[in-house]
Order: sequence, then C-alpha cells, then structure tokens
Amino acid sequence: MIAQLQGKLVEKTPTHVVIDCGGVGYHINISLHTYSLLPNTDFIKLFTHLQVKEDAHTLFGFIEKSEREIFKLLLSVSGVGASIARTMLSSLDPKQITNAIGSADVATIQSVKGIGSKTAQRLILDLKEKVLKLYDLDEVLVSQSNTNRDEALSALEVLGFVRKNSEKIIEKIVKEDPEASVESIIKRALKIL
Repeated sequence: MIAQLQGKLVEKTPTHVVIDCGGVGYHINISLHTYSLLPNTDFIKLFTHLQVKEDAHTLFGFIEKSEREIFKLLLSVSGVGASIARTMLSSLDPKQITNAIGSADVATIQSVKGIGSKTAQRLILDLKEKVLKLYDLDEVLVSQSNTNRDEALSALEVLGFVRKNSEKIIEKIVKEDPEASVESIIKRALKIL
C-alpha cells in the first residue's frame, strides 16, 4: 500500500527513523544495513513495506529496493517474521544473504541471532531457486581459501578462459582432490574446458 516515503528526517536511530511527509510523521523500522547507508541530509527517501496485522500496522523502510525485495522473500518463509528478517538484514548485508541462500550455506544463515538450524534449512529450501533465478546466479560457489585453486584460476584466465566456467570446473576438481597441485588442477581443467 505505501511503496515509498520521501520527506524530512526528523529522528534517526539504528532501529528506526521518523520521516515528516507533509506534516505527518511516519515511524519506520529499519535494519542496520539501511542505517549505515542513510545520507547525512535532512531530506531522505525510503522504499517501504507495510505489514498489517490485527493489532498493528508496521512500516519497514529500506534505502535500496533490492533490500526490500530480500525482506519480502524472507517474510514468505514459514517461521520467519518481520523481526527475524530485519535481524538478518542487520547482521548480514543483502548480498551475503543471497549468496548464503544460493550456496546453501547453513552456517552463515545460522550465525544470525534467533535462527536455528531448522529455520536456516527451511530458508534455503524455500528460497534457493527463487534467489538463483531472481539474481541470475548460477549455483553460488562457496569460496574456500585454497591458494592452488586461486592460482589455477588465474592461470586459466590468462590463457583466455571465461572465469565463471573455469571456477565451476576447478571447484569440482578441488572437491574431488583437495590436495591437488596447481599444475594438476590446470591440466585436469584444460581437459574438461
């Protein structure tokens, strides 16, 4: 119903802002991510989401449209309410959330206060396909710090291979043989590419 608000910033805290729009002050709940991006001007614009319950109408505000979309996606999951969604967006930035869901990184999602393993798994199960499609991601690869992997990837890039394709193949090789040398990773990848 209320898609965005634009007006004079009257009050600003890490959890909410009050925006004066034509003499009416709107109390808008925000995440720490949005708080960190708020401009130092008196005049601001926030994209909003209005949550209507029997006992309250609550406005949530976001500096970026993408953060609002992720908030709505999180709310669509059974067992995830507005406070957990806002806590997630305060603990992780939107890109970290989409990457964690896309790569089925339960540990990252569980690191958010109030999210247990069941909720983390449900989030991944319900949203993985949507996140991959919406953000045009292929299976997001969890990047482990493996210097051989990184060196092999750089070498393949220098040889003119597309990074995205090379990453997938190298990831598969490193999964099968974590101790593989740079040379063997490159040789095996070249056979597949």
